[in-house]
Amino acid sequence: MLENIRLSFRGIFSHKMRSFLTMLGIIIGIAAIIAIVSTIKGTNDQIQKNLIGAGKNNVTIRIVQGDWDYDFTSGIPSGIPVITEDTAESLKNIKNVNAVSLYRRRNEYEGVYHISNSLSGGYVYGVDNGYFAATGLVSMRGRTFSRHDQESYARVCILDQDSVQSLFQSEDPIGKTIEIKKEPFTVIGVVTEAEAFEPAISSLEDYYMYHQSNAGKVYIPENIWPLIYQYDEPQNVVLQAASTEAMTQVGKDAEKLLNDRLSVQDDSYSYKAEDLLTQAREYQQLSQSTNAMLIWIAGISLLVGGIGVMNIMLVSVTERTSEIGLKKAIGAGKNVILGQFLTEAVVLTSTGGLLGVISGIVLAELISRFNGTPVAISVEAAVFAVLFSMAIGIIFGLLPSYKAANLDPIEALRHE
Repeated sequence: MLENIRLSFRGIFSHKMRSFLTMLGIIIGIAAIIAIVSTIKGTNDQIQKNLIGAGKNNVTIRIVQGDWDYDFTSGIPSGIPVITEDTAESLKNIKNVNAVSLYRRRNEYEGVYHISNSLSGGYVYGVDNGYFAATGLVSMRGRTFSRHDQESYARVCILDQDSVQSLFQSEDPIGKTIEIKKEPFTVIGVVTEAEAFEPAISSLEDYYMYHQSNAGKVYIPENIWPLIYQYDEPQNVVLQAASTEAMTQVGKDAEKLLNDRLSVQDDSYSYKAEDLLTQAREYQQLSQSTNAMLIWIAGISLLVGGIGVMNIMLVSVTERTSEIGLKKAIGAGKNVILGQFLTEAVVLTSTGGLLGVISGIVLAELISRFNGTPVAISVEAAVFAVLFSMAIGIIFGLLPSYKAANLDPIEALRHE
């Protein structure tokens, strides 16, 4: 086998241009497939990150009316109670739940100020002590809420970086006072994402969605919420799943548990889990189905490359007829001749496959750099591409190899 491989490489290097042109179809086909698969994988990863975020695995369950978040400025709907400690404990006991936090949220257009600066379109959150850990937020400056802050109904707040920029610009906010619905709150900290992540924005719609989800946020202790809003206002829930794959089931289980505790007369009110994983997979499937056609088109060049390999191997058999006759005359059997030519075809296509993988990786990186398309190199696809190119060598090299193995030695020696 090793001798056959050595002879194959010697044959390739003795006819460099012919070998390269023979491999060209394989190289182009493999390179195109690697580039397409890398783009699909990169796009899918980007879609998942855009929707789910950088590995936080958060499942949000909100109170909705129909298909829309319920607007609590209209009052508290009858039959939706405040979530009790027992219910919160039941949520923690759901399989694959790592953390649970309860929170309230209100969109404020003109209610948050620092002197003359307004947090227009920002959000005010009333959160418990576990909210920041559950959502992957870490303290950047100052501190987060303590048990004393909650128990003493302290008028303190925490800002994110967007709200700091809107209210304080370059000024250090720690220790400063802001007004929420005309009530003074002291800023005790600034939080940020544990893992910095910004999704790719390629359209006005992407920008709008990203801007909406990243509007400035102000966090206050949940116990102080009634001071500026309503008493006994039901909470939303955020859960941290053990893995991305578990998010959908965690959301379904938590949604059912919460809805079973409702006693609403109007069935349009309910708790609804935000199933980001399913949304991500739907977008991914759309992306994959769109690009599957491109893979089939790229596969045509592999077929053409395989036909080229068959053609050049038939030429090689004709050129080496005398050599085949001589080997048979000194005792080489059919299997030896078959193995030699089949090895040569496999080495030829495998070399083309390796060059195609390298070319595909380079092409994918160029696409990413000049077009802004996210790419992620798939090791599995690269290994499969090389194995597939070897299979092409076997399939399209079989006929020429079989022809060489069945040559009559006497007629072969007579050939000129």
